[in-house]
Amino acid sequence: MKITRRQAREQAFIIIFEKSFNEDMSVEELIENAVEAETLVPDDFAVKLVNSVFDNIEKIDNNIEENLKGWTKDRISKVSIAVLRLAIAEMLLFDDIPNGVSINEAVELAKTYAPQGDSSFVNGVLSSVNKKIGE
Repeated sequence: MKITRRQAREQAFIIIFEKSFNEDMSVEELIENAVEAETLVPDDFAVKLVNSVFDNIEKIDNNIEENLKGWTKDRISKVSIAVLRLAIAEMLLFDDIPNGVSINEAVELAKTYAPQGDSSFVNGVLSSVNKKIGE
């Protein structure tokens, strides 16, 4: 079954989010478990996104921290961290995806999964990251 990029992003987000609770598990194990549980349709784009996040986690987290205004990363919900990591990985590492698309998709994920109000927070952080990338 072929899935859309939006669905692939959502699956990648779920794996990234899960990793925050299972730090001792490898990304491969998380993906394998999700496929076995049939919560993940194997998709190259989703797997590439997840691997891009964890292969570049320091660079991505530094971008998050540099663009927080009056916040620390520890105060952000695990959902919003996962959304931010996914979007920033796309913005930094996927030249074929316009940054505006990555931001919009991240805001939609935040609206679906994050506490109310987090979507505007995610939008603000990503807009700040986007400005810095453009400089």
